[in-house]
This record gives sequence, structure tokens and C-alpha cells, in this order.
Amino acid sequence: MHMNFGIDVINQIKIENPHLWTQTFQQEAVHMIREAVELETQYARDTMPRGVLGLNAPMFEEYLQFIANRRCSQIGLAEQYPGAGNPFPWMSEVLDLKKEKNFFETRVTEYQTGGALNWD
Repeated sequence: MHMNFGIDVINQIKIENPHLWTQTFQQEAVHMIREAVELETQYARDTMPRGVLGLNAPMFEEYLQFIANRRCSQIGLAEQYPGAGNPFPWMSEVLDLKKEKNFFETRVTEYQTGGALNWD
């Protein structure tokens, strides 16, 4: 929610004050995003030199690039890592902001069973 709020703030500032969204400022934003991807990638290399089950540094790097591309497009910048895909499709299901759902159009997975209730 914080990230989506930040994206909304940036996009609203662009609407209300378009003179602030200069080429120089855009380049600075891209530089910060690329630096963040590099720092996080180095962290992955340092913490997972041999990887763990289903996760390794190169996969994590591609995921970071995928997310960076998403964030860039959300604020109107060009993708920085062409061809980067999401090697962890399950992450989108877990981390993406939950939207309002129509009960009849979704799979219900959040029922509490009667055996979990305590009537004492």
C-alpha cells in the first residue's frame, strides 16, 4: 500500500506540476532505480552464493529487474531491463495489492472450519 501511495503521489505531482518532471529529474529517478536494483542484486549474491531450493541470485536479479520495469512504467519512465520476466509468478499472487472481489467469481480459500472454533 505504501508503494502504491508513492506511485500515486508521483503521478499526481506530474499532473499538478508538469514543469517538475524534467528530463534531468527523470534521469535521476532512473539512476536511483538502477542503483537500487544493483544493490539488491549484490545482496542476493552475498546471501545466496549457492542458492536455496527454488531460489538463486540470478533468478532474484531477474525478479528485481522485472519489478523495476513495472515501477518505471507506473510512473511513466521507460523500462530499464528489456526482456526481464518474472521467475516467481507466485510472488504476484502473494504481494500484489488485493482488489475487491466478487464472491461468485473467485475461489473461496479463506473460510474458517468449525473444528477451529472453541465453544468453551
